[in-house]
Amino acid sequence: MLASTYLFFDGTCEEAFTRYQQILGGHITAMLPARGTPAEAGMPPGWGDKIMHACLDLGGTMLMASDAPPGCGSPPGGFSVNLMPETAAEAERIFAALSEGGAVRMPLESTFWAERFGMLVDRFGVPWMINFAGQAAEGAATCAREAETAGSA
Repeated sequence: MLASTYLFFDGTCEEAFTRYQQILGGHITAMLPARGTPAEAGMPPGWGDKIMHACLDLGGTMLMASDAPPGCGSPPGGFSVNLMPETAAEAERIFAALSEGGAVRMPLESTFWAERFGMLVDRFGVPWMINFAGQAAEGAATCAREAETAGSA
């Protein structure tokens, strides 16, 4: 089974997904506006060009979204989209790009579990966590093994 994140925007889905593709790479496999579909009749005036489904394929992981008509959505809360870049440099680049025009909740820094970890809300209101384990993950695993061994002795 695969799981993916589905986001709702207030009319900025196309702009957000174009930006996410620039930052994260991948391929936008769907950017379907309501205009010309059966859903268009149920959209408020002026919303025909808003997105009813978007999909960004990040190489096996899908990020999906749509625009929620006025009164049908709510600000994101209770979750974060977690990205796990392959290098510290990539984590820093992604964090800097996503935080432009947004709000940093926790600066990207070293923690006991990750070489780089940070939290932010981007300019579209989406909460993100950037988590590059690197050497810290090896240290945490070693520490856990040592604690387990000490507990059984």
